[in-house]
Amino acid sequence: MSRPLDGVTVIDFTQVMLGPSCTQTLGDFGADVTKIERPGGGDLSRKGVLAHTGQDNPVFLSLNRNKRSIAIDLSTEAGRALIFDMLHDADVVVSNFRPGVMERLGFDYDTVSALNPRIIWAAGSGFGPTGPYSHKGGQDILGQAYSGVMKRLADPEDSISIYATPLADYTAGQHLVQGILLALLHRHKTGKGQKIEVSLYNSMLAMQMQEATTRLMYDQELNWALMPLSGCFPTADSEIVIVGAFKPNPLRDICAALQLCDLSLEERFATPENLKQNRREIRQIIADRLREGSTQKWLNELERNDVLCGPVRSLAEALADPQTTHNNMILEFDGSNGQIIKTIAPAIAMSKVAPQIRHAPPKLGEHSRVLLAELGYDQVRIDELISSGAVQ
Repeated sequence: MSRPLDGVTVIDFTQVMLGPSCTQTLGDFGADVTKIERPGGGDLSRKGVLAHTGQDNPVFLSLNRNKRSIAIDLSTEAGRALIFDMLHDADVVVSNFRPGVMERLGFDYDTVSALNPRIIWAAGSGFGPTGPYSHKGGQDILGQAYSGVMKRLADPEDSISIYATPLADYTAGQHLVQGILLALLHRHKTGKGQKIEVSLYNSMLAMQMQEATTRLMYDQELNWALMPLSGCFPTADSEIVIVGAFKPNPLRDICAALQLCDLSLEERFATPENLKQNRREIRQIIADRLREGSTQKWLNELERNDVLCGPVRSLAEALADPQTTHNNMILEFDGSNGQIIKTIAPAIAMSKVAPQIRHAPPKLGEHSRVLLAELGYDQVRIDELISSGAVQ
């Protein structure tokens, strides 16, 4: 099967999530991704979050399929020379170090593009390569906090907290994919590579485009979670979410589903403005009624009245859902050490191309000898590099 990125070679300096989520997506659709790692420790995410998993922990396994690993000591002259050999014919080089690290290593855009004018030099960072915060380490939680995402609450009286999934890392990683694909298209037309830069900060601001435009133009807050008839409510056995919007009179339909009198006829709830002013009161009425029945009962009634609704699921419940299976969202394949890896598939479904598992998440330095041989190094030179410690 021909894949969109067959023949595209990627030199991958990334670690943790922002960069690896990008390069894994490229690898899933055909790119030949070579993961550059530190001898001894490798990608920081190899350090197990679960004590018994070691370097084959689920965080690393979730982000590093379809890559080959070579461990290179970049402090050595031989190690840096090896990188330049790899970059000479590469299509893409990706990093997510703090700004300035690639420059200190000697792999800055100007140097690399002089060696290979067709290369696409892509970098992810916390705040961008320049500016007042460029020196700060890039981390998902900081991206949430600095960008305003963390303080935008479903209810102003809620406590501020960290979003439990690395929203900034994943979003920036996929923006980095977009930038690389756009640069590949541009190179196809012009023959020239270019520099791509993405940051956690910019990605979080971009995610808030509707809210930011409302603030910039009208100095007003836009908060979809504050819609009076939308929210999460406890039922007799779990929780349910209702979206009371996108209809001429959603309150009337909610009342019909909950077997309440039509509250939209009362003046206090008769207009959108009145609903906003009496938000807590109408939500309390809905909440009291929902507690009297099961989630499934109310789902049936609300859907019968064409009200958008759903159960509030745990991740375990979502993974076991038949829709997840139907959408082919669970990948299962053999790992490098013989274990069975179960993880999430790419979210992109294409009619003529399916992602393939060509490489399990690699052991540290698993492909060092093979990759050196592919570069044209003979066995004597390979042995020298490994015995000297330049390569593991």
